[in-house]
Amino acid sequence: MTTQDFTYEQVGATRTLDLPAGYGHMRVRTLIGEGPDVMADAADALMEFWMHRAIPVVVKATARRAAPGVGVVIGLGIGPLRLWAPCRIIWTQEEEKRAGWAYGTLPGHPERGEESFVVHMDDEGEVWLTVTAFSVPASRLARLAGPLVPFLQRAYARRCGAVLRRLARQK
Repeated sequence: MTTQDFTYEQVGATRTLDLPAGYGHMRVRTLIGEGPDVMADAADALMEFWMHRAIPVVVKATARRAAPGVGVVIGLGIGPLRLWAPCRIIWTQEEEKRAGWAYGTLPGHPERGEESFVVHMDDEGEVWLTVTAFSVPASRLARLAGPLVPFLQRAYARRCGAVLRRLARQK
């Protein structure tokens, strides 16, 4: 996968957590539950985009499961007021105690940057979702929204955690 289509240079920075200067940074951590069953269910819901679909946002992905190179378009809003945000998955990770992925923005996205969603089980058996992002406004609408954008991004990240907690406990 080349980085030429992405709208920013620091592709993959969320994997190392070395977030670049000049961007707004966000990190939101939410407790999902406890134990291997919760971890497995949360990982599946995350890797198969169920967390995003249950928020609810419209998710159009070129594959059923997250993988590097998979295109994802997120639709936020309702009807003609829906805002489309094209992205591509940059990296994935699937291990027994850690699973997640990140996508980077493509032309047409209202922001420029990257966002990762990682679920992990710590040494005490607690399962956490961490949403990490760096971004700057790319569209006129995002620039006009100004300080409201980071607030909305954090609200979205908290909603992801609440939804994943519910999905992981349904089984």
